[in-house]
Amino acid sequence: MSPRGIFCWVLFFFFQPLAAKEVVVAYYNLENYLLMPRVIDGRRVENAPKPESEISALLAMLKRIRPDILGIVEIGDQTMLADLQERLSAAGMVFPHAEWVASSDGSRHIALLSRFSIVARNSKPDVPFELDGRHQRMARGILDATVEVSPEYQLRLVGVHLKSRRAVPAFDEKKFRAREALIVRAHLDSILKADCSVNLLLFGDLNDTKNEPTVKDIRGIPGTRSVMRDLPLRDAQGFVWTHFWSDADVYSRIDYLLASEGLWPEVKLSRSGIGGGREWSRASDHRPLYTTITASE
Repeated sequence: MSPRGIFCWVLFFFFQPLAAKEVVVAYYNLENYLLMPRVIDGRRVENAPKPESEISALLAMLKRIRPDILGIVEIGDQTMLADLQERLSAAGMVFPHAEWVASSDGSRHIALLSRFSIVARNSKPDVPFELDGRHQRMARGILDATVEVSPEYQLRLVGVHLKSRRAVPAFDEKKFRAREALIVRAHLDSILKADCSVNLLLFGDLNDTKNEPTVKDIRGIPGTRSVMRDLPLRDAQGFVWTHFWSDADVYSRIDYLLASEGLWPEVKLSRSGIGGGREWSRASDHRPLYTTITASE
């Protein structure tokens, strides 16, 4: 090769744009990965962990997705989170960085596991509000953590788990969830007002379908810069449901990934979806969601 040819080859090599890193983000409602009363071999056992068969199925579901960042709800205390981290590591999914948010109900918490460093923590474990003249608190608070994928790219993640649809005597569960949704929206607005181009992803169990005011309030007003876009996720068969309520034989979509306008161009919908497989019903009453993000502005 001539000297001129060598020079051109060197220029071509060094000035090619580096391939952007692709990051897989997953979210999963683990269904009671905690110590609680359970019926084992026909007898009630207090403070029993999630059964090994369910954990094994849960790990199998996640191994198919191989997330780099994992948002979870219905995890127990920090001991339970450490237990999950160890099991994931043994399965080849190492998450050295974590954010765990203490819930006001003291049992089911929100957490985030990440391969990448967490560079900012703005979670709110204690979020009070008033409902029908009585003081209440968000049961699980708001997780808010920023992950540094590279020196040039950060991803901010907000995790929520709104009040279940189970009726309680103390208040109207639907009104309670509606108030929680307004608080979440205000939290998102505070982030987007400071920087409307932020790479922001919300994950969580909103316990309502997309036509309900709860979900609409969190998403925001379509066409505005503060709207959160609902990722249109499907499984391999084209189904969109994320939760099965066995008492009523009802399949519904109550789990979500929502992306800010700043993040939307980096979302690869072709490599996003809802986890499937025969193990799903043993693992949890929910199915995992995942998306692939090209970590380049």
